[in-house]
Amino acid sequence: MTGTEVMDVGRDALWLTIQLASPVLIVGLVVGVVIGLFQALTQIQEATLIFAPKIIAIFVSLLLLLPLMGALMGGFFQQITERIAGM
Repeated sequence: MTGTEVMDVGRDALWLTIQLASPVLIVGLVVGVVIGLFQALTQIQEATLIFAPKIIAIFVSLLLLLPLMGALMGGFFQQITERIAGM
């Protein structure tokens, strides 16, 4: 493999990591902001209030997005195996 091919595989791997992690991170961010606004508006300063809804929301988003994540990883694996076979 040349340096350019290695950089292409590395770039594709980083892009795949971003694609896999960003939906779950965005769900966690949105739930955290909504709960933070709720706490600010109601003046409830319970530190543990944010954890349960955030964990549930992330778990549900993982269940819903798991087929998409599997398809993305399968496509990347297929691309890598084609590159290996083409060597």
